[in-house]
Amino acid sequence: MPPPPLFLSLPAPSPPLLPVHLPKAAPTLSLASLVPSSLPACSVASPRHSDYFDPRAPPPPPSRDGGYGRPPPNGAHEGRVFTSYSIYKGKAALSFDPRPPQFVPLDSGAYKVAKEGCVLLQFAPAVATRQYDWSRKQVFSLSVWEIGTLLTLGPTDSCEFFHDPFKGRSEEGKVRKVLKVEPTPDGNGRFFNLSVQNRLLNIDESIYIPISKGEFAVIVSTLNFIIPHLMGWSTFTSSIKPEDSRSYSRPQSGPEYEWQR
Repeated sequence: MPPPPLFLSLPAPSPPLLPVHLPKAAPTLSLASLVPSSLPACSVASPRHSDYFDPRAPPPPPSRDGGYGRPPPNGAHEGRVFTSYSIYKGKAALSFDPRPPQFVPLDSGAYKVAKEGCVLLQFAPAVATRQYDWSRKQVFSLSVWEIGTLLTLGPTDSCEFFHDPFKGRSEEGKVRKVLKVEPTPDGNGRFFNLSVQNRLLNIDESIYIPISKGEFAVIVSTLNFIIPHLMGWSTFTSSIKPEDSRSYSRPQSGPEYEWQR
């Protein structure tokens, strides 16, 4: 008869111990081990790294106003350089501003020229001595082939370019821009004359500026330099790597192998 009372008294203290220890152990397990291991890595890394570029991807070439390729972070133009060549005369001022080509990314990770760059001519009329109203400026974009035409002018040659910014659209013919470049009467310079007829804004204006022989020499030298950059060829040459070239083998002789590599 003595053994049964001893058996009943042993399990009596065990029930209160279980609820006391379980609340203390539960928060320790849920915070230290269960929570970090249960959260997927993408839910934390995705929002935090979505604003950063893939470091394995090649950096994009410069784009025009953040057009193609990746835009600058936060809309800033970090690392970009703006330059121009400006000429100031009594009745007007003229600036030559280069605009880079536009690139589009390919599936292979490389980039392709989507649109060639240009040189933007900006004419501003004078309002006083050495004061120019740039809010009334008129602009004309010189393409690569137009630049080539300008560079091939002889001492007595002249050229004329016509632009319709809305060509092919419903507003075609409502804006007409004509740029004339012709020699001065004394033969020592050039006249740059831009005529703009804008029926949308009721504007009919002509701005001309004389360019001296020395100033035109600077223009010619600058345009000769910038052409490969406007075409994207300078970006191509800077991306060439010897290790990416395939092994060279001497081609067989004969006219049929002339262009083989």
